[in-house]
Amino acid sequence: FPGMLSNPRLVPVPGTLNVVMKQNVTVSCRIDSGSPPVRYTLFKHNQKVATVCSTDLTPGLFKLTISSASDMGEYKCKAEDNSSSAGKYSNSLTFTLLEPISKPLLSSPTSQARKGQNVTLSCLSENGSLPITYIFFKERRNISPPMKMQKREAAVIFLLINSSSDFGTYKCRAENSFRNNTKYSNSFNFTLAEERTHSQPLIICLGLILLLLLIIGLALAIHFFIIPSYKASE
Repeated sequence: FPGMLSNPRLVPVPGTLNVVMKQNVTVSCRIDSGSPPVRYTLFKHNQKVATVCSTDLTPGLFKLTISSASDMGEYKCKAEDNSSSAGKYSNSLTFTLLEPISKPLLSSPTSQARKGQNVTLSCLSENGSLPITYIFFKERRNISPPMKMQKREAAVIFLLINSSSDFGTYKCRAENSFRNNTKYSNSFNFTLAEERTHSQPLIICLGLILLLLLIIGLALAIHFFIIPSYKASE
């Protein structure tokens, strides 16, 4: 029925809910049917933000400025006309803040490794809107597929230090949906851990054996040569 008030639809103009800080945005509250004039009221968290009136069925437009995190809250609009005393509410709308990512930190529990050892590398950006995609590199060659993290947690890869070339320079790259915002991490290098050779314990044992033999030889010399010679001279 043309005169019956329809439920309004709240949509962003030009159609995206992704915003950056200090951005001006416009939302449109539209009905498909009703009896003009129509009064549109915009709410944020059930608190009135603004009201506009239309003499026909043209939508009500509300201009907003995203100036703080609280402006990301849930928005709804209410439409009222001459045929409905209670009015009708729209769908809810919530903006997503796009924040540039910070320089990621590339780290490992250990900086020294031996050949044949398994190691891990972690890459994390402390700031930036999610999700964040990480890629790991050695020199300039990527060594991992893109890893999209939906939570504020590090992307981790596991490596096998198998040859001297695996001790090269590692980096990681982070990016999110914020336009033209790609950041590279610090450089990270593994160093070769000093390995104790198997000959060291053997050398120590041989030294102790030689010392023991020397003591035994000295004791035997005293017993068989020095003491008898001393008695014979008396």
